[in-house]
Amino acid sequence: MHESIYVAGAGAIAQQLRMEVLANNLSNLNTVGFKEDRTVFRSYLSGWLDRAKYPSAQSSLGRERASNIKVGLEETATSFSPGQLKHTGNPLDLALEEGGFFCVQKAEGIHYTRKGNFALDERGILVTHEGLPVLGRRGEITIDGKEIVVDLEGNVVVDGARVDTLRIVDFPKPYALEKVGDNFFFPVNAALDEKPAEGVKVNQGFVELSNVNPVRAMTEMIEALRGFEAYQKLIQSASELTSKAINEVGRLP
Repeated sequence: MHESIYVAGAGAIAQQLRMEVLANNLSNLNTVGFKEDRTVFRSYLSGWLDRAKYPSAQSSLGRERASNIKVGLEETATSFSPGQLKHTGNPLDLALEEGGFFCVQKAEGIHYTRKGNFALDERGILVTHEGLPVLGRRGEITIDGKEIVVDLEGNVVVDGARVDTLRIVDFPKPYALEKVGDNFFFPVNAALDEKPAEGVKVNQGFVELSNVNPVRAMTEMIEALRGFEAYQKLIQSASELTSKAINEVGRLP
C-alpha cells in the first residue's frame, strides 16, 4: 500500500480528534464555569513517532507503519481564560473575578472549580449542585439564617454575623491542572501546592459563563471538516494509484 495513505490517515485522525474536542466545547457553551479545551498537534519531519505516547495512532494505522506517521496529538490543553459574568440575583450564585478557584470536598480529596452556582442542602451546608460541600477556611460552611451576604473578599455573613470565609486558592501559572469531570480540576502533579488567591474578587449574585467563543469554535469545526475531507480525497487518490499500478503496470501488450 502506498505510503501516502498512512500519512493522510494520520492527518484525518488528527482532524477527527480536533472535531471531537470542538464539539464538546460547543456542547458546554451554556455550562457555568466551563473551560474550553484546545488540541495541540505536532508534526514529525523525520517520520519518527513515540509509540508509547501515541497508542491510538498505532491501533488505527497499524503498528508496523507507526514510524511513517507525520502528525500526532501532542496534548489537549485547557484554556483558563475567564468567562463573562452573568447576573442572576441569586445570593448563592458566586463568581470569581480574575483567577482563583473554589475548593470543594470530594471523597478523593479537595477538588477545585470555577462553577459557583451553589445551593444549600437539607442540613444548611453550602454545596455544589452535585451535593458536594463548598469549603471555607474552617471547613464546611453552614448557613442558618435568611439574609446571606458574601462580600468581595469572600466573607460569608448570615443575618449580620460572619460565619466563615470562602476558601479561594490559586496555583502557579500556567495551571498544571486536569479536568476530572463536572467542571472540577485536580493538580497533575501531587507535589503542586495550592496557595491563597490574591486580588480575587467574589461577585455575589453572578455566575461565570463558559469561556467558549461559539463563532471561533464553529469556524474551526468547518476548517477541521474541510481538512478531513481533503485527507479522504488523498487516501482515495492514493488507493486508485495503487490499484492502477497493480492492474496495469507490467501488463504485456
